[in-house]
Amino acid sequence: MSPGRPLRTDTDLFEPGRHGDADAEAGLIGFAVNVQPGPPPFVRDVLAARLGDLAAYPRADDVQRAVGAAARLHRRSPAEVLLLDGAAEGFELLARLRPRHVALIEPTFTEPGRVLAASGAEITRVVLPAPWRLDAAEVPGDADLVVLGNPTNPTSMLHTREQILRLVRPGRTVVVDEAFADLTVDPVTGVREPQSLAGALPDGVVVIRSITKTFGLAGLRAGYLLAAPHVIAELTAGRRHWPLGTLALAALAECLGPRGQAYTDALAGTVAGDRAHLVGLLGEAGIEVCTEPAAPYVLIRVPDGLGLKAALRERGFAVRSCANFTGLGADHLRLAVRSAEPAAALVAAMTEVLAGEASHRGRGA
Repeated sequence: MSPGRPLRTDTDLFEPGRHGDADAEAGLIGFAVNVQPGPPPFVRDVLAARLGDLAAYPRADDVQRAVGAAARLHRRSPAEVLLLDGAAEGFELLARLRPRHVALIEPTFTEPGRVLAASGAEITRVVLPAPWRLDAAEVPGDADLVVLGNPTNPTSMLHTREQILRLVRPGRTVVVDEAFADLTVDPVTGVREPQSLAGALPDGVVVIRSITKTFGLAGLRAGYLLAAPHVIAELTAGRRHWPLGTLALAALAECLGPRGQAYTDALAGTVAGDRAHLVGLLGEAGIEVCTEPAAPYVLIRVPDGLGLKAALRERGFAVRSCANFTGLGADHLRLAVRSAEPAAALVAAMTEVLAGEASHRGRGA
């Protein structure tokens, strides 16, 4: 038992609204949250240079620069870009489309279900069986709003564009949460974002994006969505003035611009290598990786996942329980991808705990 670290109950691990940052305790080696450790120096410099502007309201040219950066990156019209106070705001704004029947492709990030349930719409949870391949036939035909993640959190499953496009039909809006898409890489070609719909933006599709994960900016809420202009008009009717602050606008323009994308290119390659290394270590340890991962996190399944999580905490590691995700359970844990040394330390600790449990069960038999 680590001195000074109080025991915690597992009851809140099953709460649908629980977020992984609850596990990111000071002093623990962090595998619970999928945010990069901190913003790169060039982003810090841009933000620091704007601190003197905080006495004024955000300027129109800051908005235009950020919108223009997103439009150029995805080869869209500026009229198809809506800046967001964090990607989570995009899910809140979906209620303005007045959906009657929402289909949530599960397991997935819990925030869309939470905010859309409050809108009064009928909610159908389309729970995909492992390994969580998308099947349009499972979605109710009268669903006029379908929400899914790509890659999906926490499974790390990456659906193909073709699979997603089978969801599209007249009278339906398909919302794709691409919060982690910028770090996906085709394993054969090395092309980044191989399944993203941001550049194509088919009719009836809304893409929600974030910069906070890749650039270590979770404390600075900043994201954007891509949609047809008439959809953006519905989403923004009556929206407050200055929904984004000056620093968020500056961060968006920089992260979506040339320097930010060069950084993302390099990071995507690093993450792919680190993820392959982690998966290899888990395989050698006999720990089940649930599906081929495509995101900067890996889903595993172990006996007594909550017990393993607690034991790892006492050994100085934070991992994410997936007990509160629809379609998963207490035996599922999500591990953020980290560099080789902490990954090896984590797997060694997991192996030690699991071996001890197996030995204990053997003595009990």
